[in-house]
Amino acid sequence: MASATIDALQELIRQDALKFGEFTLASGATSSYYLDCRKVTLQSRGAALIGAAILEHLGDELPDAVGGMAIGADPITGAVITVAGLQGRQLNGFIVRKEQKGHGTQQMVEGPVKPGDRVVIVEDVVTTGGSSVKAIQHARDFGLEVTKVIGIVDRLQGGEAAFRDAGCDFHALLSIRDFGVDA
Repeated sequence: MASATIDALQELIRQDALKFGEFTLASGATSSYYLDCRKVTLQSRGAALIGAAILEHLGDELPDAVGGMAIGADPITGAVITVAGLQGRQLNGFIVRKEQKGHGTQQMVEGPVKPGDRVVIVEDVVTTGGSSVKAIQHARDFGLEVTKVIGIVDRLQGGEAAFRDAGCDFHALLSIRDFGVDA
């Protein structure tokens, strides 16, 4: 998707979130670069661009809700539902917990969603897809119909195949190749 929104988001990520060096990833693998997308998702301009870009991709047919695995997906969810609200469009958000809450309703999925709702999982950086696959499973266990996963940046290291195996479409706003980095 080539648009002014995506171009601006790409430049912001290049400037604020992409670092080079030697890094250990959550998967345990090492990498010569690191994407710290919280440097973008937790700032007003970045949040606005992300919300707008995801809504551009979704078009006129919005799901009932967007959400994903706490804590990385939380600011993305907030951005998308806020921008939707500013556009006069109804869209709910939800959070998938990493572990079951030990008090109250003890749910894995929180927010104004109900079984049968059509939802999209959002993610900042997609590597193997493991975190989002867990979110997909918990959302399905709750009774949600997961239709798609949308990531901000795809590292091109197996995430798309993992989502396909989980029965979900996948779309990345950007891939690591958009930053001149080989996968």
